[in-house]
Amino acid sequence: WQNDVIKYMSFFSNKWYTMIDYIWKEGTHLKIAISSDHGGNNLRKEIMALLDELAISYEDFGPQNDDSVDYPDYARPVAERVAAGEFDRGILICGTGIGISIAANKFKGIRCALVHDVFSAKATRCHNDSNILAMGERVIGPGLAREIVTTWLNTEFEGGRHVRRVEKISELEA
Repeated sequence: WQNDVIKYMSFFSNKWYTMIDYIWKEGTHLKIAISSDHGGNNLRKEIMALLDELAISYEDFGPQNDDSVDYPDYARPVAERVAAGEFDRGILICGTGIGISIAANKFKGIRCALVHDVFSAKATRCHNDSNILAMGERVIGPGLAREIVTTWLNTEFEGGRHVRRVEKISELEA
């Protein structure tokens, strides 16, 4: 059935074909941790719907309502679990993406990239091997956010000369 889905999706969009082909054909079954603060709730729900459409496994770390919360409290469970290897990657969303990305980057082994365009989504995976994506709901709309997430999930780390640079980033961690 997976091949039928791939053929069907490829008829409509090579981008979707590429994503599904990467997940199934390559044997990659990504597991994503996702969270937001109150300022990112709507976009988080949109991204979870995208993950459902792409049949990507994820765990939602909240919040479960629109009450005001502190973004470090919601960056923590995602960053801790990605750093521990429980999840392949994480997605964090707040109003601007700034605060939640700063909080996530305090955890050893985390390379959280704040992204608001498709080029940066690809570059941060290719060159920086980012393992958490941060976005701002007040900065971008759901359509662009879906493209960013799809690109980010579908892009692999290039390795090569970038390995040395990522290792140097890791050496900076206390």
